[in-house]
Amino acid sequence: MARYRGPKAKIARRFNDPIFGHSKALQKKAYPPGQHGRGRRRKQSEYAIQLMEKQKAKYTYGVLERQFANLFDKASRKSGITGEILLQLLESRLDNVVYRMGISPTRRGARQFVSHKHITVNGEIVNIPSYSVKPGDVVGVREKSKSLEAITNSLASNSAQKYNWIEWDKSEMNGKLINLPVREDIPENIKEQLIVELYSK
Repeated sequence: MARYRGPKAKIARRFNDPIFGHSKALQKKAYPPGQHGRGRRRKQSEYAIQLMEKQKAKYTYGVLERQFANLFDKASRKSGITGEILLQLLESRLDNVVYRMGISPTRRGARQFVSHKHITVNGEIVNIPSYSVKPGDVVGVREKSKSLEAITNSLASNSAQKYNWIEWDKSEMNGKLINLPVREDIPENIKEQLIVELYSK
């Protein structure tokens, strides 16, 4: 399964945003990586700013270039605000839903749980991280995997993490996607309009 395997702290510093979660490196070095990171940087072009925003979204959700382009194409063909629909498509990926439910503390960990067949959708095992979860679908932990320490620890420490578009059943260790989130409910610091402008060129 293709995915980004490079240094996470360097990427977080490039965007000055903890896109992979809490990072000590970002606190200690609040400037871009590289030998010119501390120095004065020339003004970025409009294209560079738009490209950076797209790259940030890609790294945040762990999506590769072709996957991201396909999702944007799908979003642009739907009626509504393209940028918001794009984020909804990213949020409804199975690995992201598993992360939002608190089954894993990171999206990367959630992707691994899905790939290793620890996750079910409507009672059936699904091992495709990009699987699109639809409103009404029930995502849960496979019966044999409910005692996994990594999962129980994550759920225990993540009990306060609530999203109003997800209904979580603690006793059954599953949750339902009630509806797709509106933009105000998506906490990611992404300026989706810049991505739309980039692809519209």
